[in-house]
Amino acid sequence: MSGEAPTRGAPAGGPERRPGRVAALDLGSRRIGVAFSDSRRSLASPWGAIERSGDPVRDREAVVAAVEEVEARTVVVGLPLSLSGAPGPAARSALGEAAALRALLEPLGISVETADERFTTVEAQRSLRAAGRGAKASRRVVDSAAAMVLLQSWLDRA
Repeated sequence: MSGEAPTRGAPAGGPERRPGRVAALDLGSRRIGVAFSDSRRSLASPWGAIERSGDPVRDREAVVAAVEEVEARTVVVGLPLSLSGAPGPAARSALGEAAALRALLEPLGISVETADERFTTVEAQRSLRAAGRGAKASRRVVDSAAAMVLLQSWLDRA
């Protein structure tokens, strides 16, 4: 067992296979990183980041707009589990956000799942440094890069 929290709607062997693009969300305190897949669900690309407004309803509306823009049929919300794999306060918050997004997106025919996102931000920062971006230059894109790492991992397991 990988220590991951179960994903809603996914069979025991991995993520649910549905046609169409997938969007991934990295829920940061200042920004929500967004990435999306190609229609064949093989390659993740960064979309950008949604600046948090301080209004959760407005932030969710911005997420729905981004998901619709990339024509995603599935949304994967990053679940920041603790190193032991247990859900801590951040993971419980992400689960609440996933539930709120599910209520908005499922009526549109878009499923919402969660996936373990441990180390995605660290991996994204490492990749950005390797590409020659300094810490200051990376701040604006690290959330989207982390969402891309999360999504590529999810796609590779499918």
